[in-house]
Amino acid sequence: MSTGQIILIVVVVVVVLALIGLGVAMSRKRKATQQRHEASGLRQQAQAQQSGVQHQDMKAREAELEAERKRLEAERADARATEARQGHLQENARVEDQVREADRIDPDVDHRDANYTPGTAAAAEPASGPASGPAAEPASGTTHGGHTDPTHPEPTPAEGTDARAAEDPVHEQPTDDPGGSHRA
Repeated sequence: MSTGQIILIVVVVVVVLALIGLGVAMSRKRKATQQRHEASGLRQQAQAQQSGVQHQDMKAREAELEAERKRLEAERADARATEARQGHLQENARVEDQVREADRIDPDVDHRDANYTPGTAAAAEPASGPASGPAAEPASGTTHGGHTDPTHPEPTPAEGTDARAAEDPVHEQPTDDPGGSHRA
């Protein structure tokens, strides 16, 4: 082989290697540009999803706050119910104390009897005077049917009723006195 041919082969190999290097560089540049565009698209998607995630986070926090508000509301309602229950029990006790005091003072009620139950039924007196006859019953604290209820007074004969109605418990009429005392 002559020197010219060797130089030509070396030049061709160098040119081919330069072209291959140029092709590899252009391919890398194209790939980098493509990866930049793909990364930009992924960032845009992430940014769009970020607002959705923030919205969901805000909704979750609102739900937690609403649950906390309702829990506090329920606690307050429970406290009000407990307070009302306590008030009712205190009022019941006050009424029972008042009835017991009335029964203690009333000479027609044996408050020391073993069967004594406080009630709002007082000894019924006919309109003509002190207790006499079948209309007068000592207060036993029981209402018709044997139930004791200090908040509901026992019906007594109303003023101006005839003696038959006073003797017959079916015809007894309750008084309109809210204090629970009975007039005959």
